[in-house]
Amino acid sequence: MAHPAALLVVTVVYPLWVGAGLADWACHRATRIATTSGLRENLLHQLMFVQMGLAIAAMALLQVNAGVLVLVGVLFLLHEATVWWDLRVSLPVRRVSAIEQMVHSFQELLPLVSPLLLMAMTWDQALALVGLGSEPADLRLRWKDDPLPPALLVGGAALAAVCNALPLAQETLACLRARRSRA
Repeated sequence: MAHPAALLVVTVVYPLWVGAGLADWACHRATRIATTSGLRENLLHQLMFVQMGLAIAAMALLQVNAGVLVLVGVLFLLHEATVWWDLRVSLPVRRVSAIEQMVHSFQELLPLVSPLLLMAMTWDQALALVGLGSEPADLRLRWKDDPLPPALLVGGAALAAVCNALPLAQETLACLRARRSRA
């Protein structure tokens, strides 16, 4: 049977994370992002999508060890820096509603919960990163010894494509159209 933490990531954390991304897109549409903060904010959303996409791909495809924990941790920190940048761009020019702020809470906490659950799955490797534990830190990035089922990988990718990538692409097109109409 799979580790309970892995089951939580797959069945609870990831679907909530994707759902939060879709809810955020809906909030952006409601506040007419294309005509307020526009393409500049949208490009930051794309950057955050790529950052977290890389983290999710690492968690799904690579053997979870100290190296993956470090990689996911670095991507999380980069994501948080980009969130700060995004807020600096958007708050002066666009209203961010209470609902959107709550959605953002999910978008910030779920990327933190995932590596914490990974640490629970590979506790000795997590401890090894701080010089504790019963084994040395394995920093090699390599494919999973026991890969996730292809149907799960394809289903997860399809869910993100339909609920996150396509709405993000729509937001980009709307921002480009608004930019052209202003020019």
